[in-house]
Amino acid sequence: MSDNNGFKTVIDSKHKLFDLHIKETLGYKDLIMLTVKKDFTAKYKQTVLGPAWAVIQPLLTTFVFTFIFGSLAKLPIADADGSFVVPGFLFYMSGNICWSYFSTTLQHVSNTFIANRATMGKVYYPRLVSPVATALSNLISFGIQFALFFVIWLFYIIKGGTSLAITPMILMVPLTIIQMMLLAIGCGIVISSLTTKYRDLAMLVSFGLNLWHYGTPIAYGLKLVPEKYLWFYMFNPMTPVITTFRNGMFGFGYFNSGYYLISWAITLAIFFVGLILFSRIERNFMDTV
Repeated sequence: MSDNNGFKTVIDSKHKLFDLHIKETLGYKDLIMLTVKKDFTAKYKQTVLGPAWAVIQPLLTTFVFTFIFGSLAKLPIADADGSFVVPGFLFYMSGNICWSYFSTTLQHVSNTFIANRATMGKVYYPRLVSPVATALSNLISFGIQFALFFVIWLFYIIKGGTSLAITPMILMVPLTIIQMMLLAIGCGIVISSLTTKYRDLAMLVSFGLNLWHYGTPIAYGLKLVPEKYLWFYMFNPMTPVITTFRNGMFGFGYFNSGYYLISWAITLAIFFVGLILFSRIERNFMDTV
């Protein structure tokens, strides 16, 4: 006879520091998919245009960036030295869709415990299900936006007259998307864990994301950053993500393997620290939320 007396699930009070419930969370894939469907449906419920907003929002934002930062401010859109020709609209859209996914996911994940406290207080399931479902739900919107970006990119490729090219760097694009997801979840669950006790942090999320946005080369190219500050600037993990994404899609730009590996190290460190915090807080968060 087994120690568990034949039961498939055993609930006990023993918790280890690195008991992150990842395997248990993956066992709830049906619940994750159900939550993804519910979140995506609720996002556009009672809207006239529905999922079309996933296309309209990046288009409007890109038009504004192109006019203000491109036509009026005339900020450089080059990431590296060279006489490359890149459509300004495509440049701004590439950064906007990436940042939109990252920031939206981070904001929603950072609100995990507070937004789901009623359900979590009544029903048991791995709490990590909620952040994962949020990231996947937002990934659907990102997929729609990326499809639009790809169509515009393909138009410029066929039309010619630019420096756009398909190179092996395009294989890095899926990796940058995965990194964005892990970084957004990691930062989000760290904030979510801390806001169960310190609600002030929730008020700083939007403000912090705005500062982070302007510290990332989205409205301008990396060449705008003075060379002597570049090493410090690249410690922002989203900077190598954005520049690598653009390099992959445009076929030229900035890529430094050392800085990129450092950004991955920072991403994974934040992600695993977040998992540890999240695992510890979820045991008694109902006492503080």
